[in-house]
Amino acid sequence: MTTIRLISSMATKPLLADLVALYQAQALDIHVQAESVGGVDAAQRVQSGEAFDAVVLASDAIDKLITSGHVLAGSRVDLVHSGVAVAVPLGQPVPDISSEDALRQAVLSAPSLGLSTGPSGVQLRQLFERWGILHQIETKLVQAKPGVPVGALLARGEVALGFQQLSEMRGVTGIQVLGPLPPPVQITTTFSGSVASSSTQPQAVQELLAFWASPECSPCKVLHGMAAVE
Repeated sequence: MTTIRLISSMATKPLLADLVALYQAQALDIHVQAESVGGVDAAQRVQSGEAFDAVVLASDAIDKLITSGHVLAGSRVDLVHSGVAVAVPLGQPVPDISSEDALRQAVLSAPSLGLSTGPSGVQLRQLFERWGILHQIETKLVQAKPGVPVGALLARGEVALGFQQLSEMRGVTGIQVLGPLPPPVQITTTFSGSVASSSTQPQAVQELLAFWASPECSPCKVLHGMAAVE
């Protein structure tokens, strides 16, 4: 039995659980041991030299690990595109987010705003700055701790309006997902897999990633609120 040790960010945790099951159903001699933590923590653990076979993170994080030599150059496989959704605590008033202007007003009106530590949180701050409102809302921004979903902050009533990958919002009790960001300001993150430089079985990892990138896995990705990479 070959064991592949994989680390990923929380954004892909539910998806990877299903993708692992799909792969192990047809690769009976492979056991995938997947661990999901905050994306920043995952990258730091790989950079610290902890032994992994595979890494699944946002594509820009994978590229940085390639540059630093912690994952193998040429091994990056883009797996999914993931968009950001907006949610409120269950039972609270539902703001209009149907257009860029409506979303901007909802952000200005909300008493508190929840963002992730991942790439979407960074890009949302950039959006607020582009709108010229970051200085107005800075004190209302609440950044979830690494590994803590924004949905948990919403469910506990710690923020009134929250933003995170749709895949991380789905299935969270105590919140109402309003929908994706309007198309003009949608933030799409590509999540990719790569072979860790510390892997002792790079060929097995490449076969795993190739399967996950295949059309056979596309329906699973859609079920998790993501889109397959064409």
